[in-house]
Amino acid sequence: MPTHNRLIDEKSPYLLQHAANPVDWHPWDEQAFDTAKKAQKPVFLSIGYSTCHWCHVMAHESFEDTDIAQLMNDAFINIKVDREERPDIDKIYMTVCQMLIGSGGWPLTIIMTPDKKPFYAATYIPKEARFGRIGMRELIPRIVDIWTNRREEVINSADTIVSSLKTLAEEYTTGKPDATVLHTGFEQLRTMFDETHGGFGTAPKFPAPQHLLFLLRYWKRSGDPEALRMVRETLDAMRVGGIYDHIGYGFHRYSVDPRWFVPHFEKMLYDQALLTMAYVEAYQATGSLDYARTAREIIEYVLRDMTAPRGGFYSAEDADSEGEEGKFYVWSRDQIEAVLDPAEAAQAFDTYHMEETGNFSDEATGRSTGNNILYRNRQDSSAAHSLIRAKLYAAREQRVHPHKDKKILTDWNGMMIAALAKAAQVFDDATYTAAAVNAADFILRSLRKDDGRLLHRFCDNHAGIPAHLDDYAFFIWGLLELYETTFETRYLYTALGLSTDMRDHFWDELQDGFFFTADDGDTLIIRQKEIFEGAIPSGNAIAMWILLRLGLMISNTDHTDRALRIGDALYGTIVQSPAAYTQMLSALDFAFGPSFKIVIAGDPDAGETHSMLTALRSRFLPHKVVMFRSSRETSPDITAIAPFLQTLTAPEGTTVAYICDSDSCRIQGADPEQVLRFLDEVHP
Repeated sequence: MPTHNRLIDEKSPYLLQHAANPVDWHPWDEQAFDTAKKAQKPVFLSIGYSTCHWCHVMAHESFEDTDIAQLMNDAFINIKVDREERPDIDKIYMTVCQMLIGSGGWPLTIIMTPDKKPFYAATYIPKEARFGRIGMRELIPRIVDIWTNRREEVINSADTIVSSLKTLAEEYTTGKPDATVLHTGFEQLRTMFDETHGGFGTAPKFPAPQHLLFLLRYWKRSGDPEALRMVRETLDAMRVGGIYDHIGYGFHRYSVDPRWFVPHFEKMLYDQALLTMAYVEAYQATGSLDYARTAREIIEYVLRDMTAPRGGFYSAEDADSEGEEGKFYVWSRDQIEAVLDPAEAAQAFDTYHMEETGNFSDEATGRSTGNNILYRNRQDSSAAHSLIRAKLYAAREQRVHPHKDKKILTDWNGMMIAALAKAAQVFDDATYTAAAVNAADFILRSLRKDDGRLLHRFCDNHAGIPAHLDDYAFFIWGLLELYETTFETRYLYTALGLSTDMRDHFWDELQDGFFFTADDGDTLIIRQKEIFEGAIPSGNAIAMWILLRLGLMISNTDHTDRALRIGDALYGTIVQSPAAYTQMLSALDFAFGPSFKIVIAGDPDAGETHSMLTALRSRFLPHKVVMFRSSRETSPDITAIAPFLQTLTAPEGTTVAYICDSDSCRIQGADPEQVLRFLDEVHP
């Protein structure tokens, strides 16, 4: 028998994890479905990702078991999909799962007809039935019986599910956006806010940085201190809780309890990006050095552990190591005493709330493991604490590390580039700028086709998979932030070119808004227009925001009008539950304005220019864009795409700022404080 299945030739780390399974896995391709049609077998679709804990559990229990594998091979054509490689497939069938069972998650299990129409959905399925949950051993014969003896019913049911799915995909309602939706969204978040522990909802509790970014904008617009309070209490609680890695930095994916204590230990790049952005903007809004320190620590983790040698950022780190969730991150008191001297150990026990018998219990039995999750009551930047942390970090580095998924995804990299560029501006840090530039240039060099269109995934020196809406929208976001950091015009030119590709291949010409997949992408059972926001923002929300910014930057009404059409097309759906669409609320907040552009004219290397930019970047001004009119020649020339800049110059040897709205620009002089006073008066 072969020692590997068809997945051995794939690039995805997740698919390669299953390449030695006795299950006869196929990758998602037409050959697999043709085989299913010829064999008249249903398709067993399993979707997951390489750092997914319950995916590992199901794999060990069932997919590595020869008896279960034989049942699967006899009954089905089996297909494995990496949801991070193919979010287009995952989004469709996750919607099916939520329709059929009321919830979703990974691993996602779908059983479908050979023409891709689903008739059964589940998440994790145990090997044997337990606690009222059917097991693989019982499920497979039942599916075989139904498929053999009641196939017409199955096909009719699948047709009904697809029809409902299409109706759901087309049921967005239009409307004319009104600024009251921002207030409604705020009130809904206030109702959801956990007054005891911060954050929103109960357990499992996710960081939800989009909520925080919107609340900062709502506070700026309304002056309501409640909005800022919710942001601060959430950021403070997360930073000292177990969801934060106090030794190596960075945030775990979510907390399984309401008080941010017990994390799901997986680390995702998108969380690091969005939370960096939230802490940076909170620092701008409040001046709290704790927020600046946290943002810098997250970035330290990303640059140290998640950065590829050629540029670009890896996707995730696993929750598991040596077969145990969290083993890399937890500590017994004996382990602490083996690393630190007695005085340091006593301080560590107190600082990190370490109990003699451990504070971390086994999820299944509830028994103490003897290990401790580290958490804090407050931040501590003292030299003594820094030394303790450094010693613990060095000791932890000797442990077996969790698996690292080294896929480089264009969309997630776009978010990280945006966050690094924003941090580079606010903290005036050239290291962050260099990291953002390296990543952006890597994407532009390695993840574009010959015609300039983007690709989605780079792994094992191979780029592939046509880009989705999120790849375009999020990467353009990164390019815009990078332009405002470096003022290199090539990034603005590239952003404009990619926005044209996004319009040409993703725009819905009949109902407006952007489809998730391109017009020449794979044929799936439906073509979705994604608006829902989960762990990351929706592509339509980011697309609306970047088009508004591009339109304002270059005074192009086509971009602005298209952005506003997104809002109109989806507003009727958004207004029904605004708190579910907080990134879209942030885009609408920018659209409602007053939004403005600031043009700095002068020598890019002059001290006066640096002082002006430092002053502007010190303030939380979410309704602005910043452009630069250099007194030197630039290539490409920015005036070719923004002709109005030709007249916005500075007297030789000086730096001046212009404040522009949609109609005109007014010079505000060379004094940064004068410019800030003007902004406080006109754009409070």
